[in-house]
Amino acid sequence: MQGKKQMFGTNGVRGVIGEMMTPTLVLKIGAALGSMRRGTIAVGRDTRTSGEALTHALKAGLLMTGCDVVDMGILPTPALQYIIKTNRFDGGAMITASHNPPEYNGVKIIEADGTEMSDEEIILLEGRFFAEEFDVTGWDGVGSESAGPERLEEYIDAIVNHFPEGIGEGMTVVVDPGSGPAALTTPIILSRMGCRVHTINARLDGTFPGRLPEPTPEGLQPLSEMVLATGADFGVAHDGDADRAVFVDSKGRYIEENYEFGLIEDYVCAKNSGGLVVTPVATSRLIRDIAEKHGCTIDYTPVGSIYVARRMIKLIAEGAKVSFGGEGNGGLIYPDHQFCRDGGMTAAMMVAVLASHNGRKLAEIVDELPAYHLIKEKHHTTDPASLVHAVEEAFAKETIEKIDGVKIIRENAWALVRASGTEPMIRIMIEAKDPAVADAMYREIMAVATEETPGT
Repeated sequence: MQGKKQMFGTNGVRGVIGEMMTPTLVLKIGAALGSMRRGTIAVGRDTRTSGEALTHALKAGLLMTGCDVVDMGILPTPALQYIIKTNRFDGGAMITASHNPPEYNGVKIIEADGTEMSDEEIILLEGRFFAEEFDVTGWDGVGSESAGPERLEEYIDAIVNHFPEGIGEGMTVVVDPGSGPAALTTPIILSRMGCRVHTINARLDGTFPGRLPEPTPEGLQPLSEMVLATGADFGVAHDGDADRAVFVDSKGRYIEENYEFGLIEDYVCAKNSGGLVVTPVATSRLIRDIAEKHGCTIDYTPVGSIYVARRMIKLIAEGAKVSFGGEGNGGLIYPDHQFCRDGGMTAAMMVAVLASHNGRKLAEIVDELPAYHLIKEKHHTTDPASLVHAVEEAFAKETIEKIDGVKIIRENAWALVRASGTEPMIRIMIEAKDPAVADAMYREIMAVATEETPGT
């Protein structure tokens, strides 16, 4: 068995339709999953044009191994995860490429507890896939298929019931689902919380005519304009499968995702003080600042929501108090709801945050957070692992953490250098309160990187 994943990345397997991503590949993934998780499997998809074809291929693979399949249709990834967890399915799979452009699609495998499949199990699944070791049943053992789109209501109810009735009364919110499955959930959730809701890009459309699935400041300019035009309290946008949410404030300004994390962390930890906040090593020091304000402690993980979710589950099983978790990309995890990134819950949570500030504007609240300067860069190299090692050696006399790549920690700044899991390059992140300090640290790291990379 291989010691690492070959095909699946941090969040499933993805590729361009007609090139790497084909119905044949997805059928084999379904057969491998069905061979490992014989039982009842829930499947769903986002709005991509290729989604229906790939879903049929996935179901064929599952049915041929004797699994029964319940097709949930189009829905957010966290909705499928919630339905799997609460209905005790034996597993699931989501056809999605999340934030990737329209020509991409992919498969994300979900376990019975609603979390994404672990690296160890994915390696076993890939072993079956490549060897074509499928437990195909005879004619009298083929599984059956049914539909369950009505179960999406269970997810909506779970989020709405998490908050006091009418908590959003008096608020106006603009929702941009980006033509993705959140169009079926977030506007309803916020309306039922009492908000007045306007929408943009709320028609299901796998060509994504309004903007690309990745919600960027540039792509969300129409959302910002609509927030200003309607006098909304904030705007919220989702990626292609709605496991993340990002926001624009009452002035139409894009809220950088670490600040979004901090705003909601402040609200959650005020109610759950003294616990742990689980987050990857790439997250801003702002998150540590806010945790300390509420007597909470940061527990760092490798980059990737699955590592955050599984660490939270492990800590709770060991008797620890876990208050909150998430990533600095708009993917936040609520342990009293479910252990996965949930954009619908995050949209609802921002309503609660604003309600707790007694009528103050979101823009004012954001401006009061400590300011940090963040640099994110990529550096292409044929040997990322060697380059990360070179950085580690160059800064060996400093405080270093090796949870994921190399993190150099100084009193007034930190830098993270890690190999990309999907491309021949390293990712560099540097943060400091003083932009000049961050820039100087970046130059130090790049001096090592360029020295170790010939021809750059």
